[in-house]
Amino acid sequence: MKTIKSLFINSIALSILLSCGSSKILSTPVENVDNSHIKTVELTETEEKVWSHLDLVNDTIPGMSINKAYEEIIKGKKGETIIVAVIDSGIDLDHEDLVDVIWVNKREVPNNGVDDDNNGYIDDINGWNFLGDAYNEQLEYVRLLASGNTKSPDYERAQIEYNEEYNKYKGYKNNYEQIIRQIYYADKVVSTHLKNKDYTKKDLLAIKSDNDTLLQSVSVLEYYSQSYETVDDAKISLNKKLKHINNRLNFKLNKQFKGRKTGDDSSDFSQKIYGNANIRPSEKDESHGTHVAGIIAAKRNNYKGMNGIANNVQIMSLRAVPNGDEYDKDVALAIRYAVDNEAKIINMSFGKYYSPHSNWVRDAIAYAGQRDVLMIHGAGNESLNLDLKENYPNDQINKGVEVSNTFLNVGATVFKYGSGLVADYSNYGKNNVDVFAPGSNIFSTYPENEYKSINGTSMAAPAVAGVAALIRSYYPNLSASQVKQIIMDSGLPLKTKVIVGGSSNDIKSFSDLSKSAKLVNAYNALVMAKEVSKQERL
Repeated sequence: MKTIKSLFINSIALSILLSCGSSKILSTPVENVDNSHIKTVELTETEEKVWSHLDLVNDTIPGMSINKAYEEIIKGKKGETIIVAVIDSGIDLDHEDLVDVIWVNKREVPNNGVDDDNNGYIDDINGWNFLGDAYNEQLEYVRLLASGNTKSPDYERAQIEYNEEYNKYKGYKNNYEQIIRQIYYADKVVSTHLKNKDYTKKDLLAIKSDNDTLLQSVSVLEYYSQSYETVDDAKISLNKKLKHINNRLNFKLNKQFKGRKTGDDSSDFSQKIYGNANIRPSEKDESHGTHVAGIIAAKRNNYKGMNGIANNVQIMSLRAVPNGDEYDKDVALAIRYAVDNEAKIINMSFGKYYSPHSNWVRDAIAYAGQRDVLMIHGAGNESLNLDLKENYPNDQINKGVEVSNTFLNVGATVFKYGSGLVADYSNYGKNNVDVFAPGSNIFSTYPENEYKSINGTSMAAPAVAGVAALIRSYYPNLSASQVKQIIMDSGLPLKTKVIVGGSSNDIKSFSDLSKSAKLVNAYNALVMAKEVSKQERL
């Protein structure tokens, strides 16, 4: 076991002794996992819903020690309200766990059709919708190919990627359609034989016959019963997957599809006023923004679904992320809107690998940094080393100079400490990912008063945004750059080796996967923030 006795903040060269005593951290090299200190059994239903809030030492689950922070540091204290902007898909403003934490623009009179605050956005009561009535969109490299700009340095790369992706998903579509046809046919044969549409697995296994068609149908259903409880479950699940595949082919990979409906030119940054004030999801499946918002700030201790991480937050909704790749213009303007309307933190759980106007976004990131706004971005879900492949948005000019010291890039972890700690999908990078945080099986809000568990660095980013909101709420004299450095320096410095990309053949030291080599920890961050805050007042 390893003991942390002090933490160091590079930005202000201050060594801090943890006031509550030393924090014990497990060390579990992949070659010799110490099972006596690891959660070796499956999580309980309760633990599954809150694991990211738990503590590695007390609970043997590598969460962020949120509960411990509330019990030992925050309890009895009153913090300031912090506005956190969520640039994402629409947010269900009426959700039972979010309705009380939505930002309200007090300078705007609701629904009067007048731009009361003179910012160009009429009736922007809770934020702004840069997508207008659109939701489905192409991927950025598909837009490039559709433009016919063969002189672009990215055109050839885009064409190769498109051919690979399109053929892959056409293959998926054919396979799933064939499987679904088999199941529907087999179900019809078996239900006709049993004269019962609601037969059970026991009924299925009891069938005896010399009819080859019936036996083949039984065999098909037996195979899928290994993965699904009922035939209906199999149908629902497989049809959802087919819908996802068709969406990708019909919209994201469709060169002829025109998704934008706002009437502006996405390549003209002088056209800044477009969209509308309706920031709600266009359909229930547009759930991403709602889930992200809940992770940060779902109302705590209201005896409903779940607790958000931060307790003094107002969520500003900026609808700019479609079902496809976001437009650089929308992202840049959303960042500027958030800054101009006093957001202190911006969460950005989206990303892409082509960005024709990355300079617009980078200028907005610099603008936010200059105005003391912390930006937190999900690193991406392609198991890639971002030191080798550029992911957007980012704060670098040609992989070099950073334009802001208030931009955090976040990778994702799972609940099992040890060699499998890093989520198999998470991007990483010693230079271009800053920290790791819980991102898998994260339980949070879902449209229409529902809750679901979802995976992704999209979930890890708002986890860090929540921790940042706690720091900025209780220690408001700290700057965005100080909060960033505290989050990086106060994390758990795990030295274990981990599997990367889900491949046991690719094993790296956890310390080589991010700049900080640490897992975000709210308890340690607040301990450090308290000490730094004291020093700032001297």
